[in-house]
Amino acid sequence: MYRTHTCGCLRSCNVNETVTLAGWVQKVRNLGAMTFIDLRDRYGITQIVVEENSPAETREAAAELGREYVIQVTGRVIERQSKNPKMATGDIEVAAEQLTILNVAQTPPFTIEENSDGGDDLRMRYRYLDLRRPPLQRAMILRHRMAQAVRTFLDKEGFLEIETPYLIKSTPEGARDFVVPSRMNPNQFYALPQSPQTLKQLLMVAGYDRYFQIVRCFRDEDLRADRQPEFTQIDCEMSFVEQEDVLEIFERWAKYMFKEVLDIEFTETFQRMPWIEAMERYGSDKPDLRFGMEFADLTELAKGHGFSVFDDAEYVVGFAAKGCAAYTRKQIDSLTDFVKRPQVGAKGLVWIRVEEGGVKSSVDKFYSPDEVKGMADKAGAEAGDLVLILCGAKFKALTQLCALRLEVAERLGLRDPKKFAPLWVVDFPMFEWDDETQRFYAMHHPFTSPKPEDVEFLVSDPARVRANAYDFVCNGTEIGGGSIRIHSPKLQAQIFDTLGFTPEAAEEQFGFLMNAFKFGAPPHGGLAFGFDRLCSLFGGDSSIRDYIAFPKNNAGRDVMLDGPSAIDPAQLEELCLQLVEPKN
Repeated sequence: MYRTHTCGCLRSCNVNETVTLAGWVQKVRNLGAMTFIDLRDRYGITQIVVEENSPAETREAAAELGREYVIQVTGRVIERQSKNPKMATGDIEVAAEQLTILNVAQTPPFTIEENSDGGDDLRMRYRYLDLRRPPLQRAMILRHRMAQAVRTFLDKEGFLEIETPYLIKSTPEGARDFVVPSRMNPNQFYALPQSPQTLKQLLMVAGYDRYFQIVRCFRDEDLRADRQPEFTQIDCEMSFVEQEDVLEIFERWAKYMFKEVLDIEFTETFQRMPWIEAMERYGSDKPDLRFGMEFADLTELAKGHGFSVFDDAEYVVGFAAKGCAAYTRKQIDSLTDFVKRPQVGAKGLVWIRVEEGGVKSSVDKFYSPDEVKGMADKAGAEAGDLVLILCGAKFKALTQLCALRLEVAERLGLRDPKKFAPLWVVDFPMFEWDDETQRFYAMHHPFTSPKPEDVEFLVSDPARVRANAYDFVCNGTEIGGGSIRIHSPKLQAQIFDTLGFTPEAAEEQFGFLMNAFKFGAPPHGGLAFGFDRLCSLFGGDSSIRDYIAFPKNNAGRDVMLDGPSAIDPAQLEELCLQLVEPKN
C-alpha cells in the first residue's frame, strides 16, 4: 500500500504515530529552514513539514516539488505550534522523514481550489483536473450517497433493479432520438432510449410488479442549465396500483431522501395541486412555493375603461410584489426591459404602486383611483406593494408573468436554495394542440391513461380530456413525473387514433407493446425522477452539470474528448453511410 492513512483522517489522537500519506501537492511554502507542503486527496488536506534536520534526500525532494505533483510521505504526526481551526486536520502536521515523488505534474491551467480562477470552457476541457476541486468532489459524494439511499429505500419496498437495453427501436414521438447505425443490418438503425418507457411496461406484463432502474437516457434536444443530451433517471413502475398508491409510496420515498441525505424532516402531507390551478395561480406547471406573489385574474376589472391594450386582450393578470412600492423608475424600467426580452416576449408592463396615502399607476388616465385600487385589492396588494400586470392570450400571459415573478423573487432574495417546498401537480391535460402540424400531441406520452370520467370526450372534445398523470415538483423545478398507464388494447388504439396514428403506423411503431397487452396486461403505473436534477436540488445548485462527472457543454459537445467528431471513411463505407452537406 502507498499509504497507511488518508489526508483527511489524522487528528490529535494520532500524535507520535508514524504514518505514510500519498496524494497531490496543493501548495508548497519554502521558508528557508523549513518547507511546508499541503498534501491533498479526496478526503482532505494534511500539512507536511520538512525541517532543516530532515534527511538530506527528503529536503532535496521537497525542493523539487510543484503544484499537483503526486508524492508519498512517511513521517511522524506532531502537534502544530500554530493550529488552524479551519482545517479538519488543523491540530496536527506530519514531520517528513521520507518523501518520494511518484509523478511530476505540469502546472495546471487553473487553480485546484475551492474557488478556481478557470472559466467554464477551460475547466470542462480539463474536467479531470476540475474534479479534483472540493466543490466537485462534494457533488460526486452527494450523488453517490443519494444513489445508495434510492436503492436502500426501493429494495425495502420490494422493487427489483432490472436493466433494460440501450440499443432499441426508434420511436419518433417525443424528443429527437440519437440513432446508431447497425453494421450487421445495413441501412437500419437502433435508437438510444429517451427513457425505458415501453420496456418497463413490458416488465409489468411479464409479472415483475415492482421495477426500478437508475438508468442513462438520451435525447437529442436543445440544451440549457438543467438539461444534458445524456442524463440519468430513477425509473420506476408498479403493477396493480392506482394513482394514489404511486403518490403515497413515492412521497414516502421523497421524505426519506430529504431526511437521510439532508436531515430535513417533512411531517405534513405534500400539497396536491391540479394543473389548471398551478397555471392560474403561478403561471407554471412547476410552481415555486417558497414565496407568495400569487396571480390574480384582473380581466373583468381591467376591461371596458378605454385602455385598448387591456380591452383587446383575452386575459389580464397580475401579482403584488411585496415591499416593492419604493422601486424607482429605473428599477421598474429594468423589469419592463426584462419582460420585453425575446425569451419572455411581452410587449410591455403595467404597474400599480400602493402606498398609505393611496394608489398610483402607469395607466392612471384611463382609470379612477377607486378602479385602480380595486385591481390592487384583487391582487392582494397592501401598502408598500407594487402590482405588476401583463395581458394577452391567457396561457401566454400567464407564462410571461411567471418569468417576471421568478425574476422579482430572485432580486428580492426569496429563492433560498436551502429551503424546500415540494408538491404534486396532478390532472394534466391529456393532449396539446400544435398549430403547425394541425394535430394533437400527447402532453405526457401516448401510453398515459386518461381520467376514466373523461374517456367519453376522446372523440368529441380531446382538449377537454385530463390525464391520469402527476409531476413531483420542488422549488420551481420538475423533479419527476409519471402516470397510470393504459393497459387496455382497445383504449390504447383509441388514443393512437386521437393522436393521428393510422392503425398501420401504430402497429409499425408500437405493435410489440400492443401484442404484449393481448396476453394479459395488469393495471400499472409509475414515474421517473431526474436523478441529476434531484442531486443539484439537494446540493443547492441551479445547474446539473457539476453533478455529472463528465458533462457536455451547452452545444452538446464533449470539449475534453472533442466529440462528436468525424469518423474514418472506411467506417462509413462499412456502415453503408454517405455524408451530405447540411442545408444551412
